Amino acid sequence: MSLQIPASLLPADGRFGSGPSKVRPAQVDAVVAAGAPARPVLGTSHRQAPVKDLVRRVRSGLAELFALPDGYEVALGNGGSTAFWEVATASLVRERAQHATFGEFGAKFAAATRRAPFLAEPEVVDAAPGGVAYVTPSDAVDVYATPHNETSTGAMAPVRRVGSGDQLVLTDATSGAGALPVDVAETDVYYFGPQKAFASDGGLWLALCSPAAVARAQEVEASGGDRWVPEFLSLTTALDNSRKDQTLNTPAVATLVMLADQVEWLLENGGLEWSAGRCAASAAHLYGWAESREWATPFVAEVAERSTVVGTVDLDDSIDASAVVGHLRDHGVLDVFPYRKLGRNQIRVGMFPAVEPDDVAALTACVDHVVERIA
Repeated sequence: MSLQIPASLLPADGRFGSGPSKVRPAQVDAVVAAGAPARPVLGTSHRQAPVKDLVRRVRSGLAELFALPDGYEVALGNGGSTAFWEVATASLVRERAQHATFGEFGAKFAAATRRAPFLAEPEVVDAAPGGVAYVTPSDAVDVYATPHNETSTGAMAPVRRVGSGDQLVLTDATSGAGALPVDVAETDVYYFGPQKAFASDGGLWLALCSPAAVARAQEVEASGGDRWVPEFLSLTTALDNSRKDQTLNTPAVATLVMLADQVEWLLENGGLEWSAGRCAASAAHLYGWAESREWATPFVAEVAERSTVVGTVDLDDSIDASAVVGHLRDHGVLDVFPYRKLGRNQIRVGMFPAVEPDDVAALTACVDHVVERIA
């Protein structure tokens, strides 16, 4: 290493990835305990009581964390948020959806409904990276779909209901759930994966579903015609299994162990309000630091739209961001590279609940140290 960062500047934990995100040591301990011969959970049947109890802990913990309104249910299934876009396309969109796209998540869901041969061309409200697009009332759609937070760009949008009648609102909360404030009553499906704020592994989707969403899935899946809903993409099937505290297919049990431990850690520390406040404190430091440097600028211009869980900061063209990222990685400060498709000279910082705000402050001190020596 030709460039040295003093140990006194380094964060206690150098993981700042935007997903998979930092896993707390206590979660790893929980996995180890789940594999102990005395009371094993790993390597046992997912249809038996120990694993079903694990799913129950996840479902009841999320219901408490998000203060679910009456009638809302927690569903889960295999495949991650990418799979849930297909679930929603098959089971929730009746004829046409409107999508807000301001990053990768929103654009990929829009692509899913566009590909579906049984759906009309979606309406798309678009915004350039670094901004936020907002769905708008339309009599031509039966679903509104929008991200809560875009991991690729570091932009966030409020969760608020739009439309009327039996139109549904679907919110992609993959990188926002558990870390951003939300009133779940403002949406009909609030869905996410466990590998961001919940500090677990991917391969699972979770969805907080309103009674209207459950009724829509039942209606759409029973409609027949030219729509084929495979069992794996059936929301009603996922709900039936979730009510039994299980998944349709064998789940990754270690993922469930880490997820349950993280949900309970959040609740023990004060729940969603505590978690969101912790992330906001990290973000306030990051953006304040960027604004105080002549060679750094928050990528998202509107202050209210700057994500408090994934921060993106542009660096001046005179500074090679890839070199900064490389020097940080050499010292164990990991995964602050920008989203590959943006192609920007920037750093991207995951500030999920497991990340200590003091470590975010240490990260910026390390960036200062590196830039002073390579600029």
